[in-house]
Amino acid sequence: MNFSIFKWAVAAISILLLADSCTTSKQILYFQDIDTAEIDRIVTDYEPVIKRDDILKIVVSGPDKLVVQPYNLTLGEVTTYGSTSPANSTLEYHVDKDGYIDFPVLGRIKVLGMTRQSLVEYLTDALKKEVYDPVVYVSFANFKITVLGEVKNPGTYNVTSERITILQALGMAGDLNLTARRDGIILIREDNGLNTHIKIDLKTSDILSSPYFYLQQNDVLYVPASPTRVATATTTPLWSTILSGVTTLMSVVSVILSVITLSK
Repeated sequence: MNFSIFKWAVAAISILLLADSCTTSKQILYFQDIDTAEIDRIVTDYEPVIKRDDILKIVVSGPDKLVVQPYNLTLGEVTTYGSTSPANSTLEYHVDKDGYIDFPVLGRIKVLGMTRQSLVEYLTDALKKEVYDPVVYVSFANFKITVLGEVKNPGTYNVTSERITILQALGMAGDLNLTARRDGIILIREDNGLNTHIKIDLKTSDILSSPYFYLQQNDVLYVPASPTRVATATTTPLWSTILSGVTTLMSVVSVILSVITLSK
């Protein structure tokens, strides 16, 4: 029995095991071209637009509280120290399937496609006819994004700032797993009633100047697994197959050595 051949075989198998388990920086690093990339434009003027099924929080204020009261939804009245005042309310308005909200006094208003600021300006102009120096506050009450796939904490996250980037969303989800595919992240977005999707490559810095860098309400990020992760999840892993082979080989060698020893 030539034991040197056996040692070489074991060494070769060990090298294969190490190669299968190694992950290179080219597979996991973000923005690999950042040192040489030229960012054409940083998107700073992004503002989300109002979509169907959004929930808007709208508050109207002004110097005369009694005058603005009819323009604020209330859930009833409370009495405190002998005086009656409006109760706290959610002041939330649902955007229906046609893109309208029902606003007190002003009636049915189409808000679909407006930005938050454009709706503020619209309501302010409309209220000036009846309210002196009105102040209107509008915000999204249901701004949320969903992150799925190869991240540490997949799920749906509420966003309070109404301005979130892809990187911030991935950070909220605990960042990508090592087994995630960096160049195949899928952004799913509803646009004019249609679900659209775009692939994001985090290995390059192109996303930093992309119109998709900032997310919109109800956006979904799906992070697929790397090809290696998919292969090991659906078939017997290479390292497992090799380890099984090593075990079998050692068993055969052990039997041969036993036979040689008994035959002497």
